[in-house]
Amino acid sequence: MDVQLGLFADETVVAGPAAVGAARASDRVEAYAAGLPKSVRLGTSSWSFPGWEGHVYDRRASPDVLAREGLGAYAEHPLFRTVGVDRSFYRPLTSDQFRAYAAAVPKDFRFLVKADRLLTSPVNPDERAFGERNLRYLDAGYAASEVVGPMVEGLGDKAGVLLFQFPPIPPNLVGGRKAFFERLQRFLAALPAGPLYAVELRTPAFLTEDYVAVLESTGAAHCYNVHPAMSPLERQLAVVQPFYQPALVVRWMLHSGLPYEAARERYQPFDRIVDEDPETRERIATTVLDVTLAERAAFVIANNKAEGSAPLTLLHLAARISEWGPSRPE
Repeated sequence: MDVQLGLFADETVVAGPAAVGAARASDRVEAYAAGLPKSVRLGTSSWSFPGWEGHVYDRRASPDVLAREGLGAYAEHPLFRTVGVDRSFYRPLTSDQFRAYAAAVPKDFRFLVKADRLLTSPVNPDERAFGERNLRYLDAGYAASEVVGPMVEGLGDKAGVLLFQFPPIPPNLVGGRKAFFERLQRFLAALPAGPLYAVELRTPAFLTEDYVAVLESTGAAHCYNVHPAMSPLERQLAVVQPFYQPALVVRWMLHSGLPYEAARERYQPFDRIVDEDPETRERIATTVLDVTLAERAAFVIANNKAEGSAPLTLLHLAARISEWGPSRPE
C-alpha cells in the first residue's frame, strides 16, 4: 500500500525551514526538458521515495516527510509536469486534500488521480471479505459525489486525468464480456462532464472492438499500461488506435516476468536502472511523438518497478523523445 495513505494525517503545518528541496537539475536534464513537446507530460507514480535523493530531492528524507512535504520539490523537476495520485485508490480524498496538492505545484502542472478501487472491483477488494459482492462497483452516483466532485473542486484547472483501474476480472464473474461492456458504458456515460476519464484494464479478454466502441461513445480514453497481467503494449496499440483517443494516457508499471513484491525487493531503494527495457521505451517514445503530431496531449506515468527507478526511466524516455523531436524519422 502506498505511503501516500499517510498524507494529511495531521494537517496542522508548523512554519519552519523546508524539510526537503529540489535537487539541482543538470544541464542535460534541462536540455531534455526543453526538447519535449509542450503537450507531453511526464511524471512518476507517487513521489515519496528516499532513494530519489540527488535525482529529485536535495537531501534524504523519510517516506512520511516526502509524502507530506515532497510534492513541491518534486514539481520543480524540469521533466515532471504530472504525477500519479495513488492513495485515492484506497480511500477517496476530500476537496481540501486535493486543494493542498494543487497549492504545492505550478500553474501548468496536472494530476493523474486514481479513482477509488470500490468503483472498479465487482467483489469487495478487502481480502478478508474476498468474494463478497461490492455494492459500489460501477456506481456512477458514488463516483460523482465522492470521487469526481472533490477532485474537480479541489484541483480546479490542475485536474488532469481521473483513472479507473480495473483489476484482473474473470469475465464470467461479471456476466461475460457483453454485460461488462454494457455496464461500463452506462457508468462512463453517467459521469459528470469535465474531467478526462481513462480506463485501465488488467483483463486481456476485455481488449476488443466492443471495448473500443464504449470508449468512443463516452469520450473516455484507454490507459495503455505496461503490466504483466495485461496484453502487451503493442497489442493494446493495435486494438485501441491512439490517434483516435482524446489524449494519450500511458502507465509503465511493472517489468515483465516480475511479481510486484519481487520487483520491489529487487529494485529498492529505486535509485538506479536495474533491468533496462529499451523496447518499451522505444514504443512509448514513438507513440508519444505520433500523437503529438496529431495534436493530442500525452500523459506518461512511470513506476519504480518498471526498470528500477522511475525518475531515471523518464529521463531516458525524455532523451529519446527530445532526440527525435518534431521531425521523427520513419
